[in-house]
Amino acid sequence: MPVRPTAVRSALPALLVTAALTATTLTACGSSGSDPDTLKVSFKQSTDNSIKVMDEFLAGVKKQFEKENPGKKVELIPIKAPDSEYYTKVQQMLRSPKTAPDLVYEDTFLINSDITSGYLKPLDAYLAKWPDWNQFIDTAKTAAKAEDGKTYGVPDGTDTRGLWYDKGIFAKAGLPTDWQPKTWDEVLDAARTIKKKVPDVTPLNVYTGKPAGEAATMQGFEMLLYGTGDGTTDPLYDSATKKWIAGGEGFKDALSFVETVYREKLGPDIETALDPNIQTIVRGDLLPQGKLGIDLDGSWLPQDWLAGSGHEWPEWSKKLGLAYMPTQHGQAPGKVSMSGGWTWAIPAKAANPDLAFDFIKTMQTKPNAQKWYIANSGIAVRKDVAADPSYAEAQPGIKFFTDLVASTHYRPAFPAYPKVSTAIQEAMEGVTTGDKSVEEAARDYDEELKTAADNQVIEK
Repeated sequence: MPVRPTAVRSALPALLVTAALTATTLTACGSSGSDPDTLKVSFKQSTDNSIKVMDEFLAGVKKQFEKENPGKKVELIPIKAPDSEYYTKVQQMLRSPKTAPDLVYEDTFLINSDITSGYLKPLDAYLAKWPDWNQFIDTAKTAAKAEDGKTYGVPDGTDTRGLWYDKGIFAKAGLPTDWQPKTWDEVLDAARTIKKKVPDVTPLNVYTGKPAGEAATMQGFEMLLYGTGDGTTDPLYDSATKKWIAGGEGFKDALSFVETVYREKLGPDIETALDPNIQTIVRGDLLPQGKLGIDLDGSWLPQDWLAGSGHEWPEWSKKLGLAYMPTQHGQAPGKVSMSGGWTWAIPAKAANPDLAFDFIKTMQTKPNAQKWYIANSGIAVRKDVAADPSYAEAQPGIKFFTDLVASTHYRPAFPAYPKVSTAIQEAMEGVTTGDKSVEEAARDYDEELKTAADNQVIEK
């Protein structure tokens, strides 16, 4: 699942909000005790009141499950919070059997951290008896597998990333409306042309800095970093030695791209780029209002523009074009994507784990999975859904982003990854603001990496 926008908050209000959410959520989870007939399902609710995709989907599954299982009740426990607060909340809940739900929505970004902490239950015994597990693609299965080889979550879809561009702006700039850049330089050259020919718009958005959080790391930096080198090895983590890789030439080249975007004023102004609400600004303002030429972003954007979303934009598929992100010099495989996603996991301290897995099976039937992928603008991780023509034709762009799965990369989401990600964001922010040179930012990253990875670092 995508990295969602975070709300604008100062440090103190954020703490107050977190405390209030903690009290509310823990009370809700603990209120029904360990009733064997009541299943408690905790999930991330959008901070945008107009977006009810998850709420409506789960309400439908709840109704179906209760009908198929007489006497059983499902208690939905939404946590309305930005990503970082949601992660904190979930970890607080999982620590005690009094507060742990029976089923929890886990981002693959942090699932290994919760696995290492002993918060989640391995699902292998359940999966071995579930025929539908054979329909899930291997890369999605891997996203929920720990270093111990066991699987701790069932993915409910994935996502990919590419370049969204405004055809009207491209036409005004004299650029082709069927654009497909082959190198990084071609992306930057298009942005420079837009800056010159259509000066009243933002040429290119690349998420950056700590306020954007994982969006900066994944939609921004990693889409660049994984396009350096030969494309066959992971540039962040060495699986052979199980060590993290210090910032080499590819790392510096990725930082140089970010530096160029903001030094040449091809991106949003610094204040906007470092606004915690930057994702909302891009999706809800810049793109729909024709104020952004190129956006390096995710497959899920149309979710905000569908009928009933509160940000309806029915013309988006005619106004916007899609292009894959090229590798640095056009070297094989020629294109880059990053994928993440969310999983349904069963807490180690869940009161009703068997009932929880029964609910997963209901959620993840082919019809329900397909309904969710389409409603959430997600990418199918079930092979039977991906092969269904009604899925591919359900929404413009689905086929484009689904096809990118073949050339996508997954983050090395081991326990140290969240700290590594923060170090990347700090390096990006340094070159974005001009406070650091590329060399300084890379050097500081290496120092932070040693701390984040407990000195398990190698140079390549």
